[in-house]
Amino acid sequence: QVQLVESGGGLVQAGGSLRLSCAASGSIFSINAMGWYRQAPEKQRELVAAITSGGTTNYADPVKGRFTISRDNGNTVYLQMNSLKPEDTAVYYCNAGVRSRSYYPTLDYWGQGTQVTVSS
Repeated sequence: QVQLVESGGGLVQAGGSLRLSCAASGSIFSINAMGWYRQAPEKQRELVAAITSGGTTNYADPVKGRFTISRDNGNTVYLQMNSLKPEDTAVYYCNAGVRSRSYYPTLDYWGQGTQVTVSS
């Protein structure tokens, strides 16, 4: 089994910053892409940012220039969120494509979500 544990959410005023972390643990042979998604009330879950094992990044248009995704040499991914806006308010979920054995397929895993609330 693989677990993704997020941390770093909270309440912040517009214009402020937060840093989310997500640590993967468990039966891990390799991790391909890792990413952050968010889901606001009554909206569908959407991609915020993703990063491949090689470090290539991809951002949703609304967060370009404000958010930065990064990952360490281990199994942790970060999302630095600057210049936050009330429309960034959502539950943020970590996602990882994990292979538990060299001969296993890559499976998607999700964290439990962390609330980010931006007040105006």
